[in-house]
Order: sequence, then structure tokens, then C-alpha cells
Amino acid sequence: MELGISGKRALVCASSKGLGRGCAEALAAAGVNLVMNARGAEALEATADAIRSEHGVDVVTVAADVTTEEGRAAVLEAAGDIDILVTNAGGPPPGLWSDWNRDDFIAAADANMLTPIALMQAALPGMIAKGWGRIVNITSVSVKSPIPQLGLSNTARAGLTGFVAGTSRQVAEHGVTINNLLPGIHATDRAASLDEGVMKAQGIDLATAQAQREATIPARRYGTSAEFGATCAFMCSQHAGFMVGQNILLDGGAVNATL
Repeated sequence: MELGISGKRALVCASSKGLGRGCAEALAAAGVNLVMNARGAEALEATADAIRSEHGVDVVTVAADVTTEEGRAAVLEAAGDIDILVTNAGGPPPGLWSDWNRDDFIAAADANMLTPIALMQAALPGMIAKGWGRIVNITSVSVKSPIPQLGLSNTARAGLTGFVAGTSRQVAEHGVTINNLLPGIHATDRAASLDEGVMKAQGIDLATAQAQREATIPARRYGTSAEFGATCAFMCSQHAGFMVGQNILLDGGAVNATL
């Protein structure tokens, strides 16, 4: 399918690997020029070089922590006038309700709620002026089905979801859409780390640990970063102009819900 976004300019956060990289690659395949951000410069440059070589698009890189004011300022200065924004940040650590204090919640909110909100607030005026824009926030299945041990993430991402619910409906008349993409388990470094945790906790081998988690997914496999990226690219396309304020699950059916 021709997505109709060739020549557009996108800022993709945390895009050196994993789901962010999948989104960057899918957008590049559609002819979108990229501003890529990640904290690690080496991995970021390697990914950018690979995307330039394969897709022939312009790629600008900014190695910075986008959850800090300084990092956001550097990224936004390099990004300039963008048509597409994909926000993405790793979640806070797991734990019990009794483990966390106010500082923990503030840190989680800064990374997973206030940072994407700040990026949206910076990008929206230019998009509105042009009469076209696409924003996709990579969040989590936890906003549909809370994960007990991820209370910090549940809290911060629910706040972001509430902001998007209202804001998306305020800007839709200007040709700008804001939606959230909610990943389940995908074959990324994060999934591998969690598999290793299960392996060590239960004293089993890695293949058995992965098989246990795959069994919780109706599709009986992990998702791939490529199919995640393809979904993101469609949400950024000309065809998604009537998709407003939605939370799109991409989890192989793992969330057992009617709506």
C-alpha cells in the first residue's frame, strides 16, 4: 500500500533499536526523512547508517536523553519543522506498591507522561499551521489491562492516555491526528531480558522460559519490530486521517477484552 507520506519529516524517539527502530525503518521505507534520537550514540549512528543505505532517505541523529529538558531542547532544535512525531521511552522498573515514594512517581511521570506531552506541545503548532500532522505515542498494554508489578508505568501511561484523549479531539479539525500504539510482548532486547529473569527465577532454560511466555499469547509467538513498525507507519499515513484518539493494541490477542 502506498502510504502517501514520501518526503515528510519525522522525529522518532528511542529509535536506535527495538520497537522505535522498527518504526523508523517502516517510515523510511515509505520515503519519510528522519530525525532519530536515542541515548547511546554508537548504536544510534549504526542504525542511522543502515537506514540511509537501505532506503536512501535523509537521516539526522541526536544522541540525547529526551526525558531531560536539555535533551528535549537538543532534539527539537535538530528536528525543526516535522510532520510526524513518534514518542517512545522505556518504562520505569517493576515493584510493589510499597516500594515507591514520591520521587519514584515523579521520575516515572517525567519519562512516560510529561516528556511525550512536552514533545507534542512543541510539534503541534507547526502541524496545525500546515493543516496536517501525525503523532503516535508508543505506550503499553497496561493502559488497557494494568500489570500489577508495573504500578509506576500504569500510573504515568494512564495520565498520558488521558491527555491524548482530550487533545486529539481538539486538534483533529486541523488535519492532525494523535493516537497511541500499545505493544504487547515483542522480540526485542527488553523481551530477552524478561525471559532471562524468568529463567533465573524458575531455574529453567531460556527456551522454556520463552515458551512459557509465548503460551500466554493467543498468537503463540512474540511480535516483531517490523510488524510493529508497519502498524505505526500506517497510523502516520494519509489513510489514517479519521483515526483520532485511539489506543491500538498490538499484542497477539494477549489482552483478553471485548473492547
